[in-house]
Amino acid sequence: MRGTMGPWGLLCMCLVSLLTLQAVAAQGSPTRNPKGGKKRTAVDAAVDGVVIRSLKVNCKVTSRFAHYVITSQVVNSADTAKEVSFNVEIPKTAFISDFAITADDNAFTGDIKDKVTAWKQYRKAAISGENAGLVRASGRTMEQFSIHVIVGPRSKATFRLTYEEVLRRKLMQYDIVIKVKPKQLVQHFEIDVDIFEPQGIRKLDVEASFLPKELAAQLIKKSFSGKKGHVLFRPTMSQQQTCPTCSTTLLNGDFKVTYDVNRDNACDLLVANNYFAHFFAPQNLTKLNKNVVFVIDISTSMEGQKVKQTKEALHKILGDMRPGDYFDLVLFGSAVQSWKGSLVQASPANLEAARNFVQRFSLAGATNLNGGLLRGIEILNKAQQSLPEFSNHASILIMLTDGEPTEGVTNRTQILKNVRDAIKGRFPLYNLGFGHDLDLNFLEVMSLENNGRVQRIYEDHDATQQLQGFYEQVANPLLRDVELLYPREAVSDLTQHRHKQYYEGSEIMVAGRIADHKLSSFKADVRAHAEGQEFMTTCLVDEEEMKKLLQERGHMLENHVERLWAYLTIQELLAKRMKLEGKEKASVTAKALQMSLAYQFVTPLTSMTVRGMADQDGLEPIIDKPLDDSLPLEMVGPRKTFMLAASQPAPTHSSLNIEKLPDQVTGVDTDPHFLIHVPQKEDVLCFNINEEPGVVLSLVQDPDTGFSVNGQLISNEAGSPGKHEGTYFGRLGIANPATDFQLEVTPQNITLNPGTGGPVFSWRDQAFLRQNEVVVTINRKRNLVVSVEDGGTFEVILHRVWRGSAVCQDFLGFYVLDSHRMSARTHGLLGQFFHPFDYKVSDLHPGSDPTKTDATMVVKNRRLTVTRGLQKDYRKDPRHGAEVTCWFIHNNGDGLIDGVHTDYIVPDIF
Repeated sequence: MRGTMGPWGLLCMCLVSLLTLQAVAAQGSPTRNPKGGKKRTAVDAAVDGVVIRSLKVNCKVTSRFAHYVITSQVVNSADTAKEVSFNVEIPKTAFISDFAITADDNAFTGDIKDKVTAWKQYRKAAISGENAGLVRASGRTMEQFSIHVIVGPRSKATFRLTYEEVLRRKLMQYDIVIKVKPKQLVQHFEIDVDIFEPQGIRKLDVEASFLPKELAAQLIKKSFSGKKGHVLFRPTMSQQQTCPTCSTTLLNGDFKVTYDVNRDNACDLLVANNYFAHFFAPQNLTKLNKNVVFVIDISTSMEGQKVKQTKEALHKILGDMRPGDYFDLVLFGSAVQSWKGSLVQASPANLEAARNFVQRFSLAGATNLNGGLLRGIEILNKAQQSLPEFSNHASILIMLTDGEPTEGVTNRTQILKNVRDAIKGRFPLYNLGFGHDLDLNFLEVMSLENNGRVQRIYEDHDATQQLQGFYEQVANPLLRDVELLYPREAVSDLTQHRHKQYYEGSEIMVAGRIADHKLSSFKADVRAHAEGQEFMTTCLVDEEEMKKLLQERGHMLENHVERLWAYLTIQELLAKRMKLEGKEKASVTAKALQMSLAYQFVTPLTSMTVRGMADQDGLEPIIDKPLDDSLPLEMVGPRKTFMLAASQPAPTHSSLNIEKLPDQVTGVDTDPHFLIHVPQKEDVLCFNINEEPGVVLSLVQDPDTGFSVNGQLISNEAGSPGKHEGTYFGRLGIANPATDFQLEVTPQNITLNPGTGGPVFSWRDQAFLRQNEVVVTINRKRNLVVSVEDGGTFEVILHRVWRGSAVCQDFLGFYVLDSHRMSARTHGLLGQFFHPFDYKVSDLHPGSDPTKTDATMVVKNRRLTVTRGLQKDYRKDPRHGAEVTCWFIHNNGDGLIDGVHTDYIVPDIF
């Protein structure tokens, strides 16, 4: 869908997490790529006629609150229109607050509104997949903003993006990371970082990963004195070149500014316009001894690099423990085992024994996450109760898992309650989630409910360093049970001011409002437990110093203190709503939305539309940020209703009552094995279909509504000569012609309405889609559920091939969750069994395989020889499955299915 606005028009806008700061020129008519978007090719500016004239990053930091403005001007010197893209990587924790595009004399600016209103107003853009922006994938700490436009001949366009974030202190410093990747030489390139810290700047360093140290020292200017610091990087075009005669650029990587402030006092209070920010980071305290239990997932899914890197990290972590620390290790697979079962001192002998234990343990079974956590909690609780000196230590529970609970207690709500009731607020729980195949929201809620936090460990070569890096942040507790107290009559709307522990190298930050005329009585008292004593201090506001600071920094300081408070408050409300349900959640959500709108932040509850810029249908682009949990957003079109909330957790199985049907399995999976549940018999029948790769089979066909499900077979490339070539479903087509609905599912992508260029989702997305009476729920990297109003509910399972598998290609499984509303004429290899039928089994006797029982079955007036066997149901566990006992019908289901299996071959998936 291409529109025009003067000499240029909007083609596509999206937010994704491919991480760059770039402006890329592309020429020629755009063509579709396999994901349904536009195919764009980066070309040399001199050839294409498109030049990035300037690319400037301006970052102003005032008391830890960073305000970034990125501006780029692109010139099309060609005689034909060109498509260009503006891509910027921003921190995941940042909120976009402004965006504008200027073309010649036309200016288009951002307008932030609540997400529901924005989506309703611009529903067509979302349906077409052209203008709606979504964060679809994640990097570690960054996400990417990207917008594509057509620039007319001999014209220019200027982009300006503004975003803001609070800098958090980790390991003794604040980090400002700017991603640099223009992909061509830039006439005017500049990074300008201006820092103002009332406490005074103690150190300031700069690293540019793309520059040799000697060259960086020449090109980067840095200085700091007193409260001010400055960094300037302004390379000429020749200094950007990879070699003197090259047209390629050196600029490709991270530009990182690190700094810290003076710590003359334990805390610092900053006040402006009836808002305050309180920074607490005491120095020179004795480190607390700690009681730490590591709870480690040893299920078989941890095989390979994961367990290797986990062991390496544990070896290094154990080596960093201090003699006064106490620790234990808990391992959980299907069973739970602990190393000692109680805390032991980190003596050289115990540490060496623990390292040997870590080196020797092997993987086993499923994921008894609940059992592992409760064992670790029990060890810490017993230690605190049995020995008084342990209660003065800082207790910490750290869990590492790569999966979801599949053994023991698996209900997430029950696990959360069990953990909460066991810990009772005594110590923090830190959850480390390894890889992508896990429910990170579940782990995050658990951590938030127990004074901790969650962190994803990425499956990269440096996973060992990631694990160790996290531990370093909590390795040195200095205080426990920290409370920052303020006069009740003087303050309101406080951010979090109670913390279970304070760690060396970090900082506690509290913000709030000060009542009118209460500044003179405003103070902060801090109370905590330190090593061997109580810690108490009082922080006061120096009114004369505040006046000087306001004169120095002016409006920027006034504005930033309030925006820092708003930023922290919104972040905390978004986290809090994850733990709530019903009216409480609605109330917190409403408050977070109100503040997001008041302070014009693009948060998971708001979207930004670009005013004035429209395509030929009058649609404006939407700049969007992903939701943390399900928040259905409905859009009503003239002919269709389409609900889209991509990149958010979708409704769980339990919301569709799937858990209530553990044994009622009707579906087809693996090579391909059909399983037919017969409720009258409380039994299951099964059969295989042996056909060639490429064949399309009719699974469900309802002639009354036209609803159909067809599946295409793919081969197992690992088949051995002379053996049956395994075939699996590699492509499914689900259609409801009455509403023009089509869904194509492969192990790579899910495409809505592929015949009309509908949006494409990958299995990395989470989405909730609605088109008239058809609802599609995509559960990231796991499954999708299709529910048809007045029809059936079906599930597609994604099977991802793992190392060592006999299968070489990813494939799909298809299951029927509810079919009782399908018409009586529904047919297909599965559909013909949606309604009652009868059979009788007699004459049980040993078969040709002495380990299996044969029998005579009478079904549809036919006598068949059937065999008692096992097949697998993969709905709950796509990797291992659950065994289902069934009567196996031989010869492609001959005698059970109507006709012969070749009657079910159709020409196409639709």
